[in-house]
Amino acid sequence: MIRLWGIRDAFEGVIPSVVATTDARGMPNISYLSHVHYVDERHVALSNQFFSKTSENVRHSGMATVMVVDGRTGQQHILHLRFTNAVGEGELFDRVAAHLTVTSAQQGMGEIMKLRSLDIYEVEDCRPVFGPAVPGAKEAGQPQHHHLAAAARICNVISAQVDTELMLDCALAELQGLLGYGNAMVLVPDGEGARLSTIASRGYSTFGFGSEVAVGEGTAGLAASSRRPLRISDFRRGQRYASAVREAAGSEVVSPIPFPALAEPRSQLAVPMLVRGRLMGVLFVESERSYAFDHNDEEALSLVANQLATSLLLAEQERPESTAEPQISGRSSRAAADRPVHVRYFPRDGGVFFDGEYIIRGLSGRLLHHFISAFLATGQADFFNRALRREPSLQLPDFKDNLETRLILLRRRLEERGGPIQIVRPVRGQVRLECAGRCEIEVG
Repeated sequence: MIRLWGIRDAFEGVIPSVVATTDARGMPNISYLSHVHYVDERHVALSNQFFSKTSENVRHSGMATVMVVDGRTGQQHILHLRFTNAVGEGELFDRVAAHLTVTSAQQGMGEIMKLRSLDIYEVEDCRPVFGPAVPGAKEAGQPQHHHLAAAARICNVISAQVDTELMLDCALAELQGLLGYGNAMVLVPDGEGARLSTIASRGYSTFGFGSEVAVGEGTAGLAASSRRPLRISDFRRGQRYASAVREAAGSEVVSPIPFPALAEPRSQLAVPMLVRGRLMGVLFVESERSYAFDHNDEEALSLVANQLATSLLLAEQERPESTAEPQISGRSSRAAADRPVHVRYFPRDGGVFFDGEYIIRGLSGRLLHHFISAFLATGQADFFNRALRREPSLQLPDFKDNLETRLILLRRRLEERGGPIQIVRPVRGQVRLECAGRCEIEVG
């Protein structure tokens, strides 16, 4: 019997598998199913969505035969299975359900492919189906990269950084240099855990700082909500998912920031960044190539994501404070200009608009409103993290405040947009408002 680990690429769900069963009279029934999942060396799981006849036969005989196909090599294998049990919850069920949710959205099938249960089978035998070799196909199970060594080097680079911005940028640069992930981004959750915002990206025509996607939607959103990696190997069965991601990114935003997504991705991999169960963000990579990411990539990116999460948490807890004197001069370090800037602030969600253009919301929006209001009232241009944490209007929690990442997000969003209002960081633990315009604030 062939080891299941050696044919894991055949369990990607890219090419539908075929399942054969017989009823009580011996009448055969053949059906397609979307997923045969690797559980361990002796077990696989079959997704049960709507093949009721197959389920009925299996409940009677306890046996099934499945053919799986490796999407990279075309190699086929026959598995003889014995039913053991069905599960309707748990880690494995959630993982398969999340994968089906993404592929359903891709094909515009909504809830039609919703997972009913996951049927667990013991594998009694696994044998290859001999046929002509596919030209150019790699040998099954052949490693493509030295993922573990590369992941270890990237983790070392991340752990050596104490500056959060450098940490994020170094992580994406090393992922591209050592693992070849040319399109990558880091998204961080808002205070309510309802949305993810892009705080760092690499390989796109725009950075998209501040662009959002709802938790629970799309590959990155589902990885966040399930707290598990989610890998899609081939989107060729439809490209509607890309549109869904873009729509999700701006569905509830009054004037959305373009999401830095590939127009036609074929492979995506999203990994939650976790520390003791706390979601610090999502590390997301995608490619225009099919089968760009396999199990080795998933495991390597998980190592990097968790190192990045731990380093971000440590940077947040260190809370360095600047000893510089605050600048209160009646104007910022940038020369004030006569250009008027109409700032509109919505306290309900912290949304900020400049001259009718959406800028940002949430904690980053409340911070921006606080900076501009203080500057207009007193001329204060310098702000320190320790004072910001005590400012009641910002509604920061006593801990897990994400202040550092929200300041980075705000500064990068303003820098990418351009314009007369900018945020700079003279030293760690301090930010400075630069305003080269005559601001007027309207609330509500």
